[in-house]
Amino acid sequence: MTVKDHHGLEMTGASPAAAELYQKALDAYHCYAGDAMTPLEAALADSPRFVMAYVLKAWMTLVGANAEVASMGLQAFETAKGLSCADGREQGHLAAIGSLLAGEVRGAARILEDVSLAHPRDVLALHVGQTMDFLLGDARMLRDRITRALPAWSRDMPDWHAIQGLLSFGYEETGDYARAEASGREAISLQPRNNWAQHGVAHVLLMQGRHAEGVRWMRHENEAWQPEAMLGVHNWWHTALFHLGLGETDEVLALFDGPIYGAATTFSFDMVDAAAVLWRLNLMGVDVGDRWQGLADNFAAEPSGMSAFVDTHAMMAYVAAGREDQAKALLDAQAAALQGPGDNAYFVREVGQPAIQALQAFGQGRYAKAADLLRGVRSKHHRFGGSHAQRDVLDLTLISAARLAGEDSLYRALLAERDAAQPFTTPKAPALAA
Repeated sequence: MTVKDHHGLEMTGASPAAAELYQKALDAYHCYAGDAMTPLEAALADSPRFVMAYVLKAWMTLVGANAEVASMGLQAFETAKGLSCADGREQGHLAAIGSLLAGEVRGAARILEDVSLAHPRDVLALHVGQTMDFLLGDARMLRDRITRALPAWSRDMPDWHAIQGLLSFGYEETGDYARAEASGREAISLQPRNNWAQHGVAHVLLMQGRHAEGVRWMRHENEAWQPEAMLGVHNWWHTALFHLGLGETDEVLALFDGPIYGAATTFSFDMVDAAAVLWRLNLMGVDVGDRWQGLADNFAAEPSGMSAFVDTHAMMAYVAAGREDQAKALLDAQAAALQGPGDNAYFVREVGQPAIQALQAFGQGRYAKAADLLRGVRSKHHRFGGSHAQRDVLDLTLISAARLAGEDSLYRALLAERDAAQPFTTPKAPALAA
């Protein structure tokens, strides 16, 4: 007997008990809350030929983690690839994972697009497909990947909150703030622990400069996202940006020392958020003490030249911590990446290399050079991934560089542009404390 999930999709190799355990893990993954790995491992112990359980394990551990955790995903992929029982949908997931491991993010995104076209109720395909779009900075597909599937969905179906959370981020990144906020709030009304939906609304409030509302949303209106939050660092990072917008820098430092990076990790996305907070504070002239040093150590402990987006944040840490040798090694790694396989060569060429060169120039006091390099990428920096809110740190650096270079016309123009766009916060001073 073939076991199916609650959307009628086949779960090859699963017993009914294993399928239930898988669903529990998948629910946690969609919410980015709770322990997904324990039920998933129990499902695999029960059904060692359960293809989608290996697939989920790979997706959970291959994006945004460190090298040690990513090795778990590679092992899961290799095991699943050796099973001959996978159906067409499951083979699609495996092909997408293979593309990701080869550095072909665009290929993985396209394969998952086809899986979703054939199986619009495969929430995992929609979820990880949107993750690929995020890595690519593809705002349109962040939205359209999900809206294409909507005719197959209704509010009374399981996982509707997950769909609404995905929609919220997709709508926000395409500037449809009203629908983004509505979708995110609907998701939270159905599942308050949904970290991704909480995050979608936070993006809207940030992009609209609604900082006080943002603090209330993250800290008071819905606290259910906070316990056991796998997306906790990033959501607390959003909370820090709201406090930053209100000028509450002591609150920002307290969040950094607490849920953002108090328990320091080498997970790349966590280090990215930590660096982005400290760099913004430095641009505003806030003394961050020795916080850069440990972060720089952790960036140096992981391979570089693998992600232009991550490398850009690593350069912030090396510049601010005074790590000239590590900054040079990173530039060398990016130069090598330009000659390597996979999409990262494109990301480096289009955005990564000029961005890290600009950050290095900024740290060396060559502000005119930094401004020139950042002007060259500002209209295309979405091409190396991330969200509008994350990439804003480059615009903030450009504003500071223009001011410090004495390029008054450019500085005034950038401020006027930012005011019209309802700014998050504008840097006040040039300090770069190590």
